[in-house]
Amino acid sequence: MKMVLASKNTHKLMEMKAILGQLGVEVVLESDVGVDVDVEETGETFEENAALKARAVMEATGLPAIADDSGLCVAALGGGPGVYSARYGGEGLTDADRYQLVLDGLRGELDRSAKFVSCICCAFPGGDTITARGECPGVITYAPRGEDGFGYDPVFFLPEYKKTFAQMTAEEKNAVSHRGRALAKFKTELENYLHGTDQ
Repeated sequence: MKMVLASKNTHKLMEMKAILGQLGVEVVLESDVGVDVDVEETGETFEENAALKARAVMEATGLPAIADDSGLCVAALGGGPGVYSARYGGEGLTDADRYQLVLDGLRGELDRSAKFVSCICCAFPGGDTITARGECPGVITYAPRGEDGFGYDPVFFLPEYKKTFAQMTAEEKNAVSHRGRALAKFKTELENYLHGTDQ
């Protein structure tokens, strides 16, 4: 089965391929099937935004489309940046600019607890959808650490591993990350769905 990833993020593509490839699912980018869908993320939750993106790409391609909406929720920032994580601070900022905004917002804060959330939605041409949610708790560091990863990874620290996401290997991160957890649930849901449609 071929699925189109409703994203231009090659990091997400690699994570999706690593996990869904085990089911024989080929995950491709929009550009691989000749479309470029720009979806306005007007949802108030990660679930709503993932569904908006998946449906739009499915309708444009006629293929099953998988979308992930994810973000960082920081307790002391009232759950922010949340669904605005990718656009935090406005257009034109780099990942480093955005995580610096989070660090600035936590200056003097003792509560640095946070969680990454990922919601995955797959929309099928027949109208069926599958959704899954994963969360990974952690804390925000006082300064970035690590060279790998993307987004807020350099400031998201997992105490039990004594590493930020940006200090982990891809394998380590996939095993514990919000997206890894959501994909594991999604993989089970998809297996059940594909088994059901075989009957």
